Amino acid sequence: MNLSALPSLQTLDPARFDTAVILKQLVAAHRALAEFKGVAASMPNQGILVSTLGLQEAKDSSEIENIVTTHDELFREAVHDITASPAAKEVARYSHALHTGFEVVRKSGLLTINHIIEVQAVLEKNRAGLRKVPGTVLKSSAGRVVYTPPTPEQLPSLLADLERFINDAQHFSADPLVKMALIHHQFESIHPFYDGNGRTGRILNVLYLVKEGLLDTPVLYLSRAIVRSKTDYYRLLQDVRERDQWESWVHYMLGAVERTATDGIATIQAIKAALMDYKHRIRTGYKFYSQDLINNLFSHPYTKIDILQRGLGVTRLTATRYLDALAQDGLLHKQKIGRTNYYINTPLVRILADAPSATSKA
Repeated sequence: MNLSALPSLQTLDPARFDTAVILKQLVAAHRALAEFKGVAASMPNQGILVSTLGLQEAKDSSEIENIVTTHDELFREAVHDITASPAAKEVARYSHALHTGFEVVRKSGLLTINHIIEVQAVLEKNRAGLRKVPGTVLKSSAGRVVYTPPTPEQLPSLLADLERFINDAQHFSADPLVKMALIHHQFESIHPFYDGNGRTGRILNVLYLVKEGLLDTPVLYLSRAIVRSKTDYYRLLQDVRERDQWESWVHYMLGAVERTATDGIATIQAIKAALMDYKHRIRTGYKFYSQDLINNLFSHPYTKIDILQRGLGVTRLTATRYLDALAQDGLLHKQKIGRTNYYINTPLVRILADAPSATSKA
């Protein structure tokens, strides 16, 4: 399919997604998403979920693009380790870009192309903006051209049309989860940037759910579900382009929402249980207990003396004394890497590193 004639999403008939199969999956996705939203809201500090689950999403989303980093590298980069690998730094920018997008959507109630450009600029650490050269042509293993992105001249009108579709609920009366699936495909097909299109598109998913009120904070991340079914993901993207198979694509994305929400519930419950355990043990065993201390220990899988010092507003000597006492009693694992002492929240690391398995089958 030559995408020089990429059709507007407005030309789709919403009724084509009212099939029994899609409606059944839609109900399941909404049920899981509503439960996920409620469990997330029960966390005492929402910022903890944004910080911790954002790291998990950043790693999984970047893995789709073959940007591979270890959890150890990523967790160290999250506390500004200058020795972290380039891959870890690139993954960490994903988390920063997500925060940037969330703030603009929260303040404006809109999700515009300028917002998306800003997200991509943070993600790629440059302001190259929309590409001014032809996009990469996708070819089959036999050398046949199967995907030709729009030309640079076509990008402004295509993106303006996508922006209207994102923000105008009057002219396409479909469920927001169905619209999210359509928006994601259209953005990936437009392929507006030199680099970072896939990761920007996955950030766009969660920002749209926040905009539509299906999430309070951007903590439902589809990248892990996509990683586990990457072959299906790319095959279904192409089936829409070649055979107009929108229904199969929408069904796939709704299934990804359900699986991600179900896994996310388990992850949040595990974080909450570990946090409450630490809160009880530190409150009963240490005179220096404070809620700010608990928040700090669960906002970063790894922390450092200067981070605790800033977070609690104490001296460096006091922050060192707190962390060393917790490490001595086994609540934190102290590890020296280079010249820096890291204090590792081992239960939190285990929760974030261990992928849920019960619902992971694509």
